Amino acid sequence: MFKKKKLMAVLVAVAMVSALFAVNGASANTYWQYWTDGIGYVNATNGQGGNYSVSWSNSGNFVIGKGWQYGAHNRVVNYNAGAWQPNGNAYLTLYGWTRNPLIEYYVVDSWGSYRPTGDYRGSVYSDGAWYDLYHSWRYNAPSIDGTQTFQQYWSVRQQKRPTGSNVSITFENHVNAWGAAGMPMGSSWSYQVLATEGYYSSGYSNVTVW
Repeated sequence: MFKKKKLMAVLVAVAMVSALFAVNGASANTYWQYWTDGIGYVNATNGQGGNYSVSWSNSGNFVIGKGWQYGAHNRVVNYNAGAWQPNGNAYLTLYGWTRNPLIEYYVVDSWGSYRPTGDYRGSVYSDGAWYDLYHSWRYNAPSIDGTQTFQQYWSVRQQKRPTGSNVSITFENHVNAWGAAGMPMGSSWSYQVLATEGYYSSGYSNVTVW
């Protein structure tokens, strides 16, 4: 009887740990971000270490990626997009949020049929290429704090970045350029991931981040 109770306690403990991982997506080294509006087919695989893959078809909007539970303004993000095959609107992007104020930010290295834009705020040279800076607003839209109105900051590479090799994003260059353009970051950092975002499109990506 004692052994049975002990086994049950162990199983309950394992279940609690598994549930915690599913809720916050965090492990010792990586943060797994998975959000979808539930439209269409989105199949994501949380791979070993910093690897993930996404296959999607006739999707709505989704954001899936891997990175860090808390963002940092001076992080150098390394990644390899071994596969990036969007058919329609999609972004390969460093992605995250700050609070106070609530800001959704993007450093877009590649895209599908649509290159994101907004209120043009200049450009910055970083990691071998020029990026255009944009500011935009989202009104009554999904956010990390529920339905909110919030700002979006964008750095969009002027040409799509070739995939299949190890590359870097020096995030501090973009933060400094946004600040100089009147777009300061919030005081509290949420997660920061190298993401695949799809919007009413189809495709496949396989990405490793470190």
